Amino acid sequence: MKILFDLLPIALFFAAFKLADIYVATGVAIVATAVLIAWTWLKTRKVDPMQWVSLGLIVVFGGATIWLRDETFIKWKPTILYWLFAIVFFVSNQFMKKNLVQAMMGQQVALPHALWQRLNVAWIIFFGAMGALNLYIAYQFDTDTWVSFKLFGGMGLMLLFVLAQGLYMARHLPKEGN
Repeated sequence: MKILFDLLPIALFFAAFKLADIYVATGVAIVATAVLIAWTWLKTRKVDPMQWVSLGLIVVFGGATIWLRDETFIKWKPTILYWLFAIVFFVSNQFMKKNLVQAMMGQQVALPHALWQRLNVAWIIFFGAMGALNLYIAYQFDTDTWVSFKLFGGMGLMLLFVLAQGLYMARHLPKEGN
């Protein structure tokens, strides 16, 4: 479900951009995100808080893009979301003493506290870097390149990061038969 929420609006945004322009694509992304949240609510009666945040950001930044006819706003939206994730992971760990990576995966995997801490820091760094990379692509390349990066580059880097974390975690799991 989470991957659908992340990928579908971006894929529809990409397709609408290729067929029309950035403003139509932005409207499609807003509607797709709202529909996915409504569908999630109807199906589960629960919506993840970060999904609400994502909807709020796409409505605000996408709305500003469409209303002001300025694509800069929609280009900032992924950076704000990534940096917000980094801040939430950091604040939750430092001030609330809750490791979000462990909270999400701790039921499936038993790892030492120090390893959970390293994984949490890795996510903070990853989200911070992704936000910066998004801005770099947005300001150093044309909109077509940025839109392609948003779908293929962003998702590809996320997939590689998750796979790398899985391999890292696997090295620290107890061997079978021990």
